[in-house]
Amino acid sequence: MAEPLTRTAAERPGAGTAGATASAPPRPWLLTAVRFLALLARRALLLAVLLATVFAAVELLPGDAATATAERGESAAGIAQRRALLGLDRPVVERFTDWMTGLPTGNLGTSAHGEPITDMLARPFPNTLLLGGLALLVTLAASLALGGWAALRPGGKADRVISATATGVLALPEFVVAVALVLLFAQWLGWLPAVTLADGDGWPASWQMLVLPVVALSIPQIGWNTRIVRAALADEAKAPHVETAVLDGLPSHRVLLHHVLPGATPAIAAGIATSTGMLLGGAVAVEAIFNYPGIGAVLAGAVTDRDSPVIAGVVAVTGAVITGVLLLADLVRARASGGSL
Repeated sequence: MAEPLTRTAAERPGAGTAGATASAPPRPWLLTAVRFLALLARRALLLAVLLATVFAAVELLPGDAATATAERGESAAGIAQRRALLGLDRPVVERFTDWMTGLPTGNLGTSAHGEPITDMLARPFPNTLLLGGLALLVTLAASLALGGWAALRPGGKADRVISATATGVLALPEFVVAVALVLLFAQWLGWLPAVTLADGDGWPASWQMLVLPVVALSIPQIGWNTRIVRAALADEAKAPHVETAVLDGLPSHRVLLHHVLPGATPAIAAGIATSTGMLLGGAVAVEAIFNYPGIGAVLAGAVTDRDSPVIAGVVAVTGAVITGVLLLADLVRARASGGSL
């Protein structure tokens, strides 16, 4: 019998494979990679806008780097020559564009004093990262402990005291907390040093010198994140699977750790990531109070000298760290929610 001239789509050779290929959804890892790159691009664009704002803000300040770094009694011709040497006679857009072209290679330019900015930040910036990293760990541990304690007895005495205290301390600026800690623990009690001394390598000479700066940075963020943890745990406690665990008679701490906390992780991660920027920003004031060898002194000197590349360099490296932490928080939130970015 002759073969029919027409066949159905399922009977044609290769039709099933082609149809399956055409209708196959994109692979999950590919979608995640594309969304991650898009998120990274948005964060990089935001950082570029911030750096442009820094250049523009310094440009609006009275004077410039040439006059700020001029020697006493230097002539107008000498200042003009210095201005040309620093490139300040060019438009700010052109100077910013030139500076940005070297940023991807790690070239942060040269300061008004002729020192490479990368070398200027090589020693103090790790100290600031150490201070901010320790403060972030203390913030995370204390917030989880206090928020979890309050969530175990909602509406109880501990919940009311922790919530009221957290609301009060989150409004305190870091420098106010730092001054109070110096008065109490350094001046009155004499338990801890009030200033930080550096060793031969530029690090704090002893761990006791880190205690007060870390606590001063942590306290306001502990108040902020304790409220976030408490609210996230309270929302997750209303979930059906949590209510089922409670009805099954599981202990409160087991319900909290194994059923409530995993679902509250995305909100907690977002709060901790937000605190990273606040900790690095607050570190500038805290470093000045405790004479800590971080980037606070570098930034203060750069503002005095109207040194745009140095200020932008500090913003760039801190912004890169904050961007990395925010991306990590996005990954944690996606992982905890069982989805993609």
